[in-house]
Amino acid sequence: MPKFKVCLTGGIASGKTYVSDKLSELGAHVIDADILARQVVRQGSEGLVQVVSSFGLGVLNADKTLNRSMLKELVFNDKEKLEKLNSILHPLIRKVFVEASDQNQMALEVWVIPLFNGESEYMEFNRVLLVDVKEDIQLDRIKERDQVNIEIAQAIINSQPSRQSRLALASDVIENNKDFKSLDVSIKLIFDLYNKMIISQSA
Repeated sequence: MPKFKVCLTGGIASGKTYVSDKLSELGAHVIDADILARQVVRQGSEGLVQVVSSFGLGVLNADKTLNRSMLKELVFNDKEKLEKLNSILHPLIRKVFVEASDQNQMALEVWVIPLFNGESEYMEFNRVLLVDVKEDIQLDRIKERDQVNIEIAQAIINSQPSRQSRLALASDVIENNKDFKSLDVSIKLIFDLYNKMIISQSA
């Protein structure tokens, strides 16, 4: 049976992790870009060597592991440095993505890619699933979760693709503006929809 590949995306504090966890519980195979990104810069990895070569020893902790906070601070408001970091990490992440997909035997495969921009030279997706949230709710969640003021929360949102651009890329949308009960219903509906598509695809 051919795989049915879904890109799960959404802005910060939209609820992507909750949705991906629920889809996994229902029977989807989930591949998380954030987890893979951590793997490619683990201690002693090729990715970490390249990051240190480009950004200096200051991005390392005393134990020679990556100081993620320091690296984030370096690239946060510097487009050129961010592009350099992405040019290092994205090919490495792409490689482990393909390896992870090759190892999966389940029909429904969900790739969690927070900053998906519609371009995927290494993988074709059957659907793009967006977890959408209104910006005022998103701001409140960031402030509460990260314990930051509204200015920092807004800056974080502004550093990511806009809500409108994400909606334009989406095949399907799960709205996460209410409670968990409503969200669970939406997740089950989309899971059932994808399984129907898998059956139709295999017929």
